[in-house]
Amino acid sequence: MESSSAMASSEAAVQSAWKAIDEERGYVTELTQRLVRIPSVNPKFEIDPQQNKERGVQDLVEAELRSIGMSIDRWDVFQDRPNVIGQWPGSEERSLLLCGHIDVVPVGKRDAWSVDPFGGEIKNGRLYGRGAVDMKSGVAAAIAAVRGIRKAGIELNGRLAIHSVVDEEAGGFGAIDAVKRGYLAKTAIITEPSWGEVLVCEGGLEWIRVTITGRQGHSAWRYNELWPQRDGPERLRPAVNAIDIAARFLVALKDFESSRCRNRQHPLLPPGMNTINVGAMRAGSGLGPDGLPLIMTNPAIIPDVAVIDLDYKFLPNQTKDFIRHEFEEFVHHFCQQDLWLRENPIRVEWELGGLHFPPMDTSPDHPIVQSLMKRRSQLGGKPKISGMIAVVDGAHYAGAGVDAVICGATGDGFHGVDEYVDIASLEETTKTLAASIIDWCGVKQ
Repeated sequence: MESSSAMASSEAAVQSAWKAIDEERGYVTELTQRLVRIPSVNPKFEIDPQQNKERGVQDLVEAELRSIGMSIDRWDVFQDRPNVIGQWPGSEERSLLLCGHIDVVPVGKRDAWSVDPFGGEIKNGRLYGRGAVDMKSGVAAAIAAVRGIRKAGIELNGRLAIHSVVDEEAGGFGAIDAVKRGYLAKTAIITEPSWGEVLVCEGGLEWIRVTITGRQGHSAWRYNELWPQRDGPERLRPAVNAIDIAARFLVALKDFESSRCRNRQHPLLPPGMNTINVGAMRAGSGLGPDGLPLIMTNPAIIPDVAVIDLDYKFLPNQTKDFIRHEFEEFVHHFCQQDLWLRENPIRVEWELGGLHFPPMDTSPDHPIVQSLMKRRSQLGGKPKISGMIAVVDGAHYAGAGVDAVICGATGDGFHGVDEYVDIASLEETTKTLAASIIDWCGVKQ
């Protein structure tokens, strides 16, 4: 337990940091504007040199981190798509990282926006633009919080890092690469939008490919596989329509989904969030080297392959091994009910496209959670502890043993039109982060 003198020192440091932040109150908004005005659309979604400027965003981030005395590590995760990590040295026992991503999703139809998507326009207390809330404001808040600590002359005991990463919108491969390279800490705050709440958990996510194989044939002889036939040496070998099997499989999958959603819940997440989304299905004849059908435009062929891609969510308190075994058991039992599938079982491929989000399930009693709750309350908020419905980079740190939590600003329009961040919430988030950094890392006496 902290001594009374240490607690007093920590409180004095928090007040000093808040004063320094207030003295440069417009900094976090201005930095968010500057970040939004550099288009950084993830090139996995849309290739356009005028919009794929992640390097330019990271140049700005690096300059700001250097200005507050952080040492810099920078490398390309993909070509011209760098991660930037700034660090202050300190003890590992009280180490903390703050993480945000700088890639954004495409704008979509520009004429649907009432503002310039990359203008950073401010009106009615809101800052508009693609990435404003998801999540360049989160990156700006982390930098501004650390800047306030620096301006106040506070020295921390614990090592502090800011991770500015790419590719979160396409699976989190920037954070994954940082984790693989050993950029970890005891605790992490992911500065994604959290609407005044402190989010301590999120479910895991798998992308799964299910491949169903049949037997190709001519559509004119489809009757031979459907209607009772005299079975003898003269009978043509029946085809097996993979789409027919897929239709039956999807019905069974829906029942399986309903059962697992109904029977298992997490106290901090809405019932039924552990869904199985059928995201893509392609069927036809012949299986290509890419794992997809070669011919998908000829209805005169009885198809011999159906490929179904699933987005498979599971609960924060479930493990990867458990949910994989459960799903494979379901597929196995489905196959055992069909003579063809007993000999030609459905194939299940995990981590499609390399995507896997481990679950995140940090205790609500964790000191960093309690600090964030306390500081948000002191600043006039009414926070509650909750869980994240979607998946964010916190999963990848949690999977490496880091106690992660999500705390960010308020806004709307993420992945849609007229995206914005609420400026008052952004300022409050900056001060909350600064205080919790001090609470967790401690102050040198």
